[in-house]
Amino acid sequence: MSKAFSHFDWRNGFIAELSPEYPSYLSSWNKYAFLQPNEKAQIHDTHFVYVFKGNAVLSYGEKLYPLVEGAYACVPHSGYIAGGEGIIITKQNYNGMFMIGGPAEHEGRLKYIDGCTDSLLIPPVMLGDPCLNLLYFPADIDQTMHTHPSDRIGVIMSGKGKCVAVNNDSKELIDLVPGMIFCIHANGEHKFQTPYGEHMRVLAFHPDSDYGPTHQFHPMLNRTIVDGVSANQLPEIQTK
Repeated sequence: MSKAFSHFDWRNGFIAELSPEYPSYLSSWNKYAFLQPNEKAQIHDTHFVYVFKGNAVLSYGEKLYPLVEGAYACVPHSGYIAGGEGIIITKQNYNGMFMIGGPAEHEGRLKYIDGCTDSLLIPPVMLGDPCLNLLYFPADIDQTMHTHPSDRIGVIMSGKGKCVAVNNDSKELIDLVPGMIFCIHANGEHKFQTPYGEHMRVLAFHPDSDYGPTHQFHPMLNRTIVDGVSANQLPEIQTK
């Protein structure tokens, strides 16, 4: 017996611990939130933040950063958010790179499947790192049933639709509405639909990736040319 799709109520604080293979936990906030390392963390935690409603201010490193509705951020170790409402996905024992972006664009820039598109809002800094995605579903989409090798954690940003999920060996039809916080569990069979004549936008956190730069393959190294040869082919000059 297994469950493909779970959804959660909003609250000010911790919601659930997820993705045991890539330890992560989920929180939400209204009015304020403390971003702090989990007691299980040995090195760092990094917090992936999305402002669902209203405007907020992030306090980080003794500076204040405005976060408008629809903004997203990657916040290593600790911080504080005041105002607005949103979700926080915390990746344990991961030292991310501080960044703020948004508000998120309307549609994705990368073609995905079945007419949908995707944008990497916060890309992997290195191969295997977590990432934060915007998924865009035009009206009248009926996705192919599929799975993911790790949890997908997020929120319905706008629009509405349905999820067909195989929960406990039977198909369940779940309404997707703005503000629904969800987890698609690793290897859970599911698909999204938009049968209501309107688009849907989804924020999705991946705790891992099979994409990103490595020390031996990244744009700076690849496009450094020595006598017509890329430096990625010259281990003798690469930084050790």
